[in-house]
Formats: sequence, C-alpha cells, structure tokens
Amino acid sequence: MNKRGLLDLIIARLPGLSLRDKISLCRNYDSEEDFFRMETSIDVDIDAESVIARLPGILRNIDAIRIQAEQDARFMRMRGISYVAWADPAYPPLLREIYDPPVLLYYRGSLPDPLRPLAAIVGTRRPGPQAACQAYDIGYGLGKAGVSVVSGLALGIDAMAHRGNLEAGRPTFAILGSGVDEIYPRTNRLLARRILETGGGIFSEYPMGTHPFKSNFPARNRIISGMARGVVIVQAPESSGALITARLALEHNRDLWVASAGVHASTPDEVRFDRRGSAKLAEDGAAVITGACDILREWNMDAPDSGASGMNDDKNRSSAAENACGRELAEAFARSIHMEL
Repeated sequence: MNKRGLLDLIIARLPGLSLRDKISLCRNYDSEEDFFRMETSIDVDIDAESVIARLPGILRNIDAIRIQAEQDARFMRMRGISYVAWADPAYPPLLREIYDPPVLLYYRGSLPDPLRPLAAIVGTRRPGPQAACQAYDIGYGLGKAGVSVVSGLALGIDAMAHRGNLEAGRPTFAILGSGVDEIYPRTNRLLARRILETGGGIFSEYPMGTHPFKSNFPARNRIISGMARGVVIVQAPESSGALITARLALEHNRDLWVASAGVHASTPDEVRFDRRGSAKLAEDGAAVITGACDILREWNMDAPDSGASGMNDDKNRSSAAENACGRELAEAFARSIHMEL
C-alpha cells in the first residue's frame, strides 16, 4: 500500500462535506498518519481552513468510517475493482480541471490514455434509426482515427456510440450512475463485458453496491463531459438528460457539437422521433456535424484513409451499424415483455 494508505477511501466516505471540501483535504494531507494527527503536509490553503476546523467533530465516528474504507478495499480486491483518487497522478487530467471533480473514481478495466483525447457521445435512449446509426458511425470514425469514446452505457445513443468505437478497434469508456458492480441497464451487461475485454473501462464515483437512482445521473454527466475534450449530442428530446451534458460541456469549456440526425429528419418516418432539444442547441449556435471527420478536422487530426480499402470499410461499417441497430431493437422488445437477453 502507498503512503496515502486508505486515506482517499476514508475522505470519500466522510459525511457532511462537499466534493470541494474533500478535494481540499486530499490536497492538504499526504498520509493517514498526518490526517489523524490533523497535521497538514503542506501549507494550508484558504479553502481548507474551514474544513480542517470542522474535522474534530467529523472524526468522532472515524473508527466506523475507517472500517467502511477497509471493507471497500477488501471488496474491491475480491471483485477486481480499482480506484484512482484526485491526488493520484493517474487521475484523468481534464476531469481534474472541472469545478467539482470526484474525489475518486472506482473502475473496472483500464484508465484512458492521458495523452490521447476522448470524445463524449450522448443522446436519447429512444433514438430514431437515423440517429442511432449516426452515433455508431461517429464512434466508429473516431475509433479509426485513434480517438476513444466516453459515454454513459445507456440504451440508444450511448450504446451505439460505444459499439461503433469498439468495432473500430478502440477501447471505449463508460461512466455509470450506479456502482461499477451494478451494471445498468442490465440488458447492456454483454456490452459492458466487451468493453472490459477490449481494453476499455467502466467508471463511477459511487461506492460499490450503489443502485442506479435517478438523481445520480445528472452528476454522472459532469464526469462524461469532464473527461472529454469535446461532446457530441446526437439526438435529444426537449427534456433529455443529454442537454445537461451539453450545458456542462460549455461550463467546462469543451467543444460542443450536434449531430445532423439530431437536427433534421431525413425521412417522413423519422419525424415522429423527438429531436427538439438537439435542434434547439443547433439554433443556439452549436456546430452541426455530419460525421467524425468534422471533429477530426477541428482537432487537426488525420481522418482515416478513404481509398479502395476505405470503401470496403464503409460497407462493413454500414452492415455493423445495421446489426447494432437490430440489437437495440431486440433489447427494446425484450424489455417490453420483461425478458433478459
């Protein structure tokens, strides 16, 4: 165990403190020993003064909190779960920059390469076929250029973006609104397994055993935006959670795009799918993209070769996208009759 020992797990479990309070403690304490003696390892910053002043009262129940941290560590070892704390150099660098980063991230699988950008792709759980295929296509095109996707493992747009990225041979990364031992939705467990088998990762700021409460997902969205260099909203209804991610992207000073399928319906059948939220983003000035090439151009990255092999690749991608869309429809049908795939 490193010098910090269980310190980060203990800080994460402290009651009555905000995320920023906990980050202040992480910044000012380097070891469990210093923490329990309440001796800071460095000069105390102004933000930490009021937090440290409250510690004696908070630490009345420290024995129970440390036992919980020990149980967390033991459970993670048994289940192959890791964590990366704010104070760890391996913590995702862009996420560290946001106003309220998680104190730590529990994860299964691998951490993203800090030297390569991530693109977030999010949208509705009930997309039209056009938007679903475009999410897959953007994920695939980014993957072929060496860019991994971060999304929320939700049905619909998220799952399609993950699948496209995987088919292109890139590790993809999912952020949950539950503990990493509680894959949600359950119908995406096979997708989650594939993410882990292909070098990606599944992350959450919530401790093991946390159920996917509705209130967890808006906070989850700030991690998706925070880890990414840019965010793509593929299709979003008027009250979609993806619009929270769009707002956060602007707050985090990230690039923000809307996919063309989320703005215009290309066929009469597509009109019935709600895209009012994403269309409003475009009206308000978000750039509309038609594919991964638009993102790669913005980031001064080379797009994949589109020669003869690229034509075959397009055919394979189209077939794979159709298969992935079929998988989404099968999952929707299974849910409607309470089956599990």
